[in-house]
Amino acid sequence: MRVMVIVKASKDSEAGKMPNPELLQAMGKFNEELTKAGIMLDGAGLKASSHGARVRFSGSQRSVIDGPFTESKELVAGYWLWQVKSLEEAIQWLKRCPHPNPGADTEVEIRPLFEASDFGA
Repeated sequence: MRVMVIVKASKDSEAGKMPNPELLQAMGKFNEELTKAGIMLDGAGLKASSHGARVRFSGSQRSVIDGPFTESKELVAGYWLWQVKSLEEAIQWLKRCPHPNPGADTEVEIRPLFEASDFGA
């Protein structure tokens, strides 16, 4: 199964503050382990929401909302796309991840992706 692992934004990530070199090195090592194990399909950090935009759909109307967006705890700062055997395997891998936001409580979310079989294919 494929899962998306979603790292939530923080005040620092929304301020455009880069992680310290030690965290970047630890994350690089973790990513190497994921790749060697055949788990990691993709992953990236996202720039602060001030660089982004949203498109709002309302009936036939479309409107653009420029960032930054409020409620940084609801924003995404990065993601991984993993191929795992189960949600439990993803949880076990995520427990090995370096703390993505040292000094603050942080939650990282795991969400299974729909597969063709979910649609009867």
